[in-house]
Amino acid sequence: MSSSETTTTTKTKHYLGNHLLKAAGVSVDYTKEEIEEYIKCSKNPKYFIETYINIVHVDRGLVPFKLYDFQKKMINVMHKNRFSIFCTARQVGKTTTVISYFLWYILFNENMNIAILANKGILAREILGKLQLAYENLPMFLQQGVKIWNRGDISLENGSKIVAASTSSSAIRGGSFNIILLDEFAFVPKNIADEFMSSVYPTISSGETTKVIVVSTPNGLNHFYKMWEDAKEKRNQYVPYEVSWNEVPGRNNKWKHDTISNIGKDRWAQEFEGEFVGSINTLIAPSKLKSLVFNAPVEHTNDLDIYEYPLPNHIYTATVDVSLGEGQDFSALSIIDASEFPYKQVAKYRNSNMSPLMFPTVITNIATKYNNAYILVEINGIGQQVADILYNEIEYENMVLITSRGRAGQLFDAGFGGKGTTQFGITMSKKVKQIGCTMLKNLIEDDKLLIHDFDTISELTSFISKAGSFEAEPGCNDDLVMSLILFAWLTSQPHFKELTNLDLRTKMLEEKMKVLEDEILPFGFVDDGTEETSYRDDTGQLWIVDPDYQ
Repeated sequence: MSSSETTTTTKTKHYLGNHLLKAAGVSVDYTKEEIEEYIKCSKNPKYFIETYINIVHVDRGLVPFKLYDFQKKMINVMHKNRFSIFCTARQVGKTTTVISYFLWYILFNENMNIAILANKGILAREILGKLQLAYENLPMFLQQGVKIWNRGDISLENGSKIVAASTSSSAIRGGSFNIILLDEFAFVPKNIADEFMSSVYPTISSGETTKVIVVSTPNGLNHFYKMWEDAKEKRNQYVPYEVSWNEVPGRNNKWKHDTISNIGKDRWAQEFEGEFVGSINTLIAPSKLKSLVFNAPVEHTNDLDIYEYPLPNHIYTATVDVSLGEGQDFSALSIIDASEFPYKQVAKYRNSNMSPLMFPTVITNIATKYNNAYILVEINGIGQQVADILYNEIEYENMVLITSRGRAGQLFDAGFGGKGTTQFGITMSKKVKQIGCTMLKNLIEDDKLLIHDFDTISELTSFISKAGSFEAEPGCNDDLVMSLILFAWLTSQPHFKELTNLDLRTKMLEEKMKVLEDEILPFGFVDDGTEETSYRDDTGQLWIVDPDYQ
């Protein structure tokens, strides 16, 4: 054989000259032992991983992957369930475990498509790179021939493929996937995560054997937190599995102490203890935010979440924050039961595409259901139009009337406060927001206002101090929080206390009834000491005989 023939043969056996990869179409003469080993690996992913997968150790370089107990359990959860979610401490080898299982999956199953999605495309490609490294170190008798081998995707001759991309609705649209990995899903921006779940997820989950694997460390009370809590409470189909920092051999209290001294207690709590800690400098104290528990609504209809149905004789408020309806911010409404302490958020409405022209009808329908709730609208910008339609066109009666007195600010006095201009709605001034924020903080931290809505709690965890005020973190929303701030401001007004005072309302009702009775009572009779003669006729009518009548 000539030198050129030898070169051609080498190129044919290996993919693009890479001697670690078998090219597509290359036949392998298996020994009896290799056939037995191949069959054994195909039936047992854990055996395959521990026997043939090599990983890069930070100190020892390329080493065999020996699974810890928790990693074996992770593989069991992924293998036996269609939907799995893992909340793990950082640096426990969670991603390596998942991609090792993926490698087994594409080698021993034909025509399988896997998507590796991370919060950034470069991170997804790094994960795929770990899988490619493990693949290159497999013996040839276990490899499938390679057809495509890129940084962002690979394709094997058995028809199986893997792609790596950022988590977005467009990343894998149009594709058909058997497994999707959502890596560090807690760090995907909420709007992107929501868009992905609404547009891509239904197609994936509709299959009978498709798998969705969600893996992340906590990052506040966001969409991942909700998925995790719902999984623990069996409100969704995901099987949860938690990995603590001390499940990794060698991590002891000294290691914990050293790590805390380097990264601080807050980061330690989130990254290693698995605590869903919110942002720093939040309006509500972090310790209080961690204690807030969301409930599943008793009814969910057209963006309306109901937590308690209206009760007879209860006083409700509907505080409204209005958006332009262009998909950026939300038009939001909170229904608060203000009849007694503690106040309770009993319903919430939120929609990012609601037209300001249609929103008044939605508000009216909800408020009417809640005993004709008192409506307070923030009238900055487009909110004025909503308030005008409610009062002038729909003619809703229980609109909160605000009096503006110049430097004295805005007051809720039902228009009986003397001088000043009145308006149906409130302008969100710096002073109003300051009072509202202070009152909201006191109400929630003192358990005087109970919040059980996930979206509202989530917004509170990212409502932070900035430039002397409070607002949502970049990429987050605060529309529901602003509706609560309106309610909190209302509670600071003397007229609100009178309106919602049960004893006062009862006393006022009794006084009105007494006045009414006095007005309709007949004139009394004078007793002159003489005995009255009376009798009843055949019909039972009582007759009084006047002795002076002749």
